[in-house]
Amino acid sequence: QVQLVESGGGLVQAGGSLRLSCTASGSTFEINGIAWYRQAPGEQREFVAAISRGGGITNYADSVKGRFTVSGDRSKKTLFLQMNNLAPEDTARYYCATGSLVARARSSYGHWGVGTQVTVSS
Repeated sequence: QVQLVESGGGLVQAGGSLRLSCTASGSTFEINGIAWYRQAPGEQREFVAAISRGGGITNYADSVKGRFTVSGDRSKKTLFLQMNNLAPEDTARYYCATGSLVARARSSYGHWGVGTQVTVSS
């Protein structure tokens, strides 16, 4: 089993930045892909970004490309999502997830955190 804890969410003005963190514990040797998803009220959970275990492969949703950067610190078993130039439409609860590969499909990820709220005011 893998346990995931997200942090770093908050309230920020449009154009601002936040850095989310996701710390993993448990059977982390199983992890080959780590992803960020987000879910706004009344919306489906959507893919944001993903990174491979070694960091050599990244994948971003078109809506965040050029603004968000996913990275990881393997020694600390922590995943980061640097979010710049935030917009009100980025408001959502952000979740990290781990799985056996890097992919956009939710079904690729078997372990999920409880999320951290990001609110962007206009």
